[in-house]
Amino acid sequence: MPKLNNFVAVDWRAGKDKIYFFFKDTNQYSRFDIASNTVEAGFPANITSGNWGAVHAQLKNLRFGFTAPALGGSWGGGDDILWLFYYGGDTPMVCKYDQDLDKPVANYRLENSPWHSLLPYFDNIVAGTWWDTFAPKNVFRFLMNDGHYITFNYITKTTTRLPITPDSWPGLSHYKDRIITAVQNDAPLIDTYYYIFLTNNEYIRYNLKNNKAETGPVKINDGNWPGLLRG
Repeated sequence: MPKLNNFVAVDWRAGKDKIYFFFKDTNQYSRFDIASNTVEAGFPANITSGNWGAVHAQLKNLRFGFTAPALGGSWGGGDDILWLFYYGGDTPMVCKYDQDLDKPVANYRLENSPWHSLLPYFDNIVAGTWWDTFAPKNVFRFLMNDGHYITFNYITKTTTRLPITPDSWPGLSHYKDRIITAVQNDAPLIDTYYYIFLTNNEYIRYNLKNNKAETGPVKINDGNWPGLLRG
């Protein structure tokens, strides 16, 4: 069975909801269609300028990423914006990727971006997502690989670093040292799920609205993530 180790998952909101998986060791990616619950045919595929534009060469250095859906007239301009955080050489960078246009529209040094207060934690962050279950979606949480997480308020640009405990992340604290990446799926009408991927080809389904893990570690297979282990 292929080992899922060095990879990053991000959510895609424009059009049909999807999850993208970037496999950094092979410089490939897969596209998981949420509605059909499977990796689409033809994936994994090589990451090229044809499918990721000017940011393609940087995705092998991707640290984490997430979509920030914004309301009309707000900071995201009403578009579905995918923020991709990576190292450009030794410099923490972030790419603003417009999903509606399907192309990168800006690149920033992290220190000069709206996310600049994440800079002290950049090397430890493995995943991020907006945490508000309703508008205006200005609160984000970032999981770290040191047993902590960060809350970030986009309006005030303030961050708070806190420990992952049974109270703050019910059901996750025992596995806090095994987190590789995580991705949100808000497609269900009632619940919003955060899929937290762990070492040993396992994942946890975390209910964001109820703020608790609904499963313990579950083995990834073709029954729950069809096509994800495809070589």
